[in-house]
Amino acid sequence: MNKKQIGVAIVIVAIMGYLYSLPVKGLIKASATHDTAKSAPMASKAVSNVTVATVSEPAKAAIGAALSAKINDLEGRLEKASGDAEKLSLNKQLAARWDDVNQPAPAAFYYQAVARKDNSFDAWLNSGNRFNDAFKITQDTAVTPAFITGAVEAFTNALKLKPQSLEGKTGLGVAYVNGGASPMQGIALLREVIAQDPTNISANLNLGLFSMKSGQFDKAVQRFKTVIAKKPDFESYFYLAETYKQLGQKPEAIAAYQKCKEMMPDPVFGQRIDQYIKELKN
Repeated sequence: MNKKQIGVAIVIVAIMGYLYSLPVKGLIKASATHDTAKSAPMASKAVSNVTVATVSEPAKAAIGAALSAKINDLEGRLEKASGDAEKLSLNKQLAARWDDVNQPAPAAFYYQAVARKDNSFDAWLNSGNRFNDAFKITQDTAVTPAFITGAVEAFTNALKLKPQSLEGKTGLGVAYVNGGASPMQGIALLREVIAQDPTNISANLNLGLFSMKSGQFDKAVQRFKTVIAKKPDFESYFYLAETYKQLGQKPEAIAAYQKCKEMMPDPVFGQRIDQYIKELKN
């Protein structure tokens, strides 16, 4: 599975889960930030209890025994490895293998192990992106603090190596907002990216999603239109359709849903789109 296919699969899972419908802490009301800060000791404990083994077990169950076999073999070799070079090589192989089967959570931890060893920009960036992807699709709130912490560590270190990286700033901004403790700091980073690159796809998409979560649907429409103008895809059209639906603009929502269906590679999701269109027409 190549990088594009990984991204498509993650987006499908995220959309199907309606993660955008959950309020972003700190963007809706002040008490959310207070609650997050108050639970910091508990979150810290949760982070320390989440390891690559924690997330690998359910990931293996999801992909099945056949696809897990090679991963099990690499894990066994890593446990027995003694030299740093061998461990680094095996961590890289495991990260790539988990990427191949579209499981960002364990991949994130292995990229993290690689980055902590070689301190390379690409490894930190890969780790941060996978942690953000894992946060995006997971329904398990017990592991999300670890994903946020991992993403912040990764993007912070990536930016130390390349302070002007727009991808690094975008990733860190998303992680900050997801974490809830400093959402406006995250929004500021995303706006900084937009100031340098007004049509940046990732920054505009995420700002659009955060605008949806905070009920600022007019702003969300403009963000998604900016993304579509540069790179039309089913994800952007889906969120644009949902935003129009929230605004009560049914014809625009139907048109965006239809565009989404045309680009959607998953037939099951296409059937869902048909259902949404039917509901809007009634």
